[in-house]
Amino acid sequence: MSQVNYLNHDKSLKSWLFTLDHKRIGIMYLVAVSLSFLAGGILALLVRTELLGPGETIMSADAYNQSFTLHAVLMIFAFIIPAIPAVMGNFVLPIQLGAKDVAFPRLNLASFYIYLAGAAIALTALVVGRVDGGWTFYTPYSTSVGDGILFITAGVFVMGFSSILTGLNFIVTIHKMRAPGLTWNRLPLFIWSIYATSIVQVLATPVIGITMVLLFLERLLGIGIFDPALGGDPVLFQHFFWFYSHPAVYIMILPAFGIISDLMGTFSRQQVSGYKFVALSSVAIAFLGFLVWGHHMFVSGQSAVSSIIFSLITYLIGIPTGVKVINWVQTMYKGSVWLQTPMLYALMFLFTFSIGGFTGVMLGVLAVDVHLHDTYFVVAHFHYVMMGGNVIAALGGLHYWWPKMTGKMFNETLGRIAAVLVFIGFNVTFFPQFILGTRGMPRRYYDYLPEFTDLHVLSSLGSYILGVGLFLILGYLLHSLFRGKNAPANPWGALTLEWTHTTTPPDPHNFHETPIVTRGAYDYHLAPELFGGDGASGDGHGEEAEVSVPSGQATS
Repeated sequence: MSQVNYLNHDKSLKSWLFTLDHKRIGIMYLVAVSLSFLAGGILALLVRTELLGPGETIMSADAYNQSFTLHAVLMIFAFIIPAIPAVMGNFVLPIQLGAKDVAFPRLNLASFYIYLAGAAIALTALVVGRVDGGWTFYTPYSTSVGDGILFITAGVFVMGFSSILTGLNFIVTIHKMRAPGLTWNRLPLFIWSIYATSIVQVLATPVIGITMVLLFLERLLGIGIFDPALGGDPVLFQHFFWFYSHPAVYIMILPAFGIISDLMGTFSRQQVSGYKFVALSSVAIAFLGFLVWGHHMFVSGQSAVSSIIFSLITYLIGIPTGVKVINWVQTMYKGSVWLQTPMLYALMFLFTFSIGGFTGVMLGVLAVDVHLHDTYFVVAHFHYVMMGGNVIAALGGLHYWWPKMTGKMFNETLGRIAAVLVFIGFNVTFFPQFILGTRGMPRRYYDYLPEFTDLHVLSSLGSYILGVGLFLILGYLLHSLFRGKNAPANPWGALTLEWTHTTTPPDPHNFHETPIVTRGAYDYHLAPELFGGDGASGDGHGEEAEVSVPSGQATS
């Protein structure tokens, strides 16, 4: 790391706090969302510890309700929704496009501080009053449990602006700042997924913002909007909430699809099979995601015709998702798979997300959903999609881009051990919850019948294994910052611009000259010089593979 890069060109605190460099903003987001993930994860462990046995174990019923509510709010609004777009989108997207920054750098920095402000407002609820009601804030319960809900809703409202501004920034950047030769058909699939995500962010997030304002006004002024005691309609709240929150599922999962596509292409040494289908399926998912919110409301009293239509569209949205999974498998089948740590997370994603997707289609069946609604089956499905999808992919992406972000290599052996622990811990935690749900165990309950004890104990033990795996990841990544080996320019032998045309870590301005793109992001058949016969990367100097590069630009 002797050359000047974005990390060492100015090390002052002021240069970080007021930076307009998208890479530094991405790193600051990484620190912030990691702290949210740590806090949410500790709360999850406390919740699972409480559920080790019937009755009170380590906390009261009220403390339990507040713990799982805060866990959900932190994980969803402060971690999962912003994690991949804000961290990896900010860091990687402009470089993959051949741009020197995002379209609106000052707006990008403002988005980060808006996110921090929203998180701070939401956490103020801990001081003001009880934090109860779950992440869905269903009325009238959420408006009758104290003033804490006012700060939670205000915080979510503020964080929504960060999401909207980030999405708008990315859309303009992708449209206007691509390098010469980087056509839509040559874009990395990560860019396609961020593009689809950004559209959903801009169109759907204002709905949850308005809903939170209405909830805030009802609680503060006592006007009847959602509370039936005041003449309001609680089902209206559900329509508003899920009109945003189901597209929000795709805000969480579409970026994960993009990471997996990049990992499949890179570590299979192969063009991603059905590139155009995989790219356009992201846009199709974004569009269909706006039309399925009613499948969360099959037991709310909505009309039978509405339920049938929402059920049908739920089946339909499985098609573009299935297209991705089939093409990823075909990519590996035709390729030469290299089982490095990032690829282990991609394989893990295929298994866990497929279970989440299949069980989602099951819950789209009216007769099945009525039986399983509000049971632990839904909890398991949700976590297989959100953690088995978003978080697992985020871990894969973090390991993949860690050398580019830091200039350091992590310990590969520890990386593989941690991946195995995460895989085992995750499945031992959440698979028993499918069984609990089919046997009638309601979700969110503080206590349960003795017949459910064995499965709850198994689930809690799994959460401890998962926790060990995640803390191991934290340990060796932090260790790599101080004792890790210097990363070569292109340790994975990838073909996208961030690996072939920038230093590792990147130059403060990304590029000294605008790259000229001459081939696609996964055209490995045109770049055999990047890797040896065993699939391992070569010397990292394959800069001619995709772009015309001034000499000396891609050096470690």
